[in-house]
Amino acid sequence: QVQLVESGGGLVQPGGSLRLSCAASGFTFSNYAMSWYRQAPGAEREFVARIISVRAYADSVKGRFTISRDNAKNTVYLQMNRLKPEDTAVYYCNARAILDRTRDYWGQGTEVTVSS
Repeated sequence: QVQLVESGGGLVQPGGSLRLSCAASGFTFSNYAMSWYRQAPGAEREFVARIISVRAYADSVKGRFTISRDNAKNTVYLQMNRLKPEDTAVYYCNARAILDRTRDYWGQGTEVTVSS
């Protein structure tokens, strides 16, 4: 059974930092591209960052967020620095098989609120 469990969300002041984690199980982690998406209230879900062997970022987070993965721990991370109020959203972990894009899984999300 595939599971993606996010953690690390919370309330942080503007300019602060958070690190999100996504623990994966039920599939061969190293064969999957791992991504973070987010959905703000009233908005559509949007791409944040992806890691396979290379990393990709949305322009809005480039230079502030860093995605990383530990294949030994089946975990992907999102280090978020210099947070802004517009980063407030529910953050979702996504796993998509590199060779079969129909194998696509989502976590339940973790909420991040950036406010003073």
